[in-house]
Amino acid sequence: MTMTLLLASSSVYRRELLARLGLAFLTASPDVDETPRSGESVPALVERLSRLKAQTLADKFSSSLIIGSDQAATLQGASIGKPGTRAAAVAQLQAASGQTLVFYTGVCVLDPRDGRVSSVVVPTVVHFRDLSTALIERYLDREPALDCAGSFKSESLGIALCQRISSDDPTALIGLPLIALVGLLHKFGVEVPV
Repeated sequence: MTMTLLLASSSVYRRELLARLGLAFLTASPDVDETPRSGESVPALVERLSRLKAQTLADKFSSSLIIGSDQAATLQGASIGKPGTRAAAVAQLQAASGQTLVFYTGVCVLDPRDGRVSSVVVPTVVHFRDLSTALIERYLDREPALDCAGSFKSESLGIALCQRISSDDPTALIGLPLIALVGLLHKFGVEVPV
C-alpha cells in the first residue's frame, strides 16, 4: 500500500519546495509550542521541533508518512528567529551586517503506523556584506521577510545581502532541505523521482 505524504507545516516556502520533488502530498498545520528549553542548543531545538510537528499530527493522520521541519539561525551563538515586525527586521539585519549567521534547518520523517522516525539537521553558513541602513530599508521595502529567520530570503532579493553561502543542501536555507529529505524518504521506501 502506498502511503500518503503529509507536510506538517503551514509554510508556503516548505510547500513549494516539497512540490519540486513531484510527489503528491497533503499539508496540515501543527500547533506546537516553539519555546526553546533551558540550555537547549539551536540544532537540538530545530530537531526537536521538527519531530514534534510530525508527532503532533500522527494521531489525526495515522496512515500518512509525516514530514516535519523547523529552522532557526544563530548570530555569535545567540538564537535569531523570525522578526515579525519591520523594526525587528531592521535590527536583525543591522546586527547581521558584516557578520556570519548559521541557519539550522531540521527535517524529520515519521511513520505513525510503527513509530519509526528519522531526522537530520542541516547547517547553512551565511556571510553577510556590510549593510547600510539605507540598503536594509530598500531591501525591506521590496522583500519584507518578516516571516523568515534572520529577516533573510536567499531565494529572492536577500541574495544581494550576502557575500557567500556555504551548505551541503542549498534548499535548507529556504526552509526544507530536499537533499536530506530525499535520503530520509528513501529509508521509508519512498523513491524520488517516482
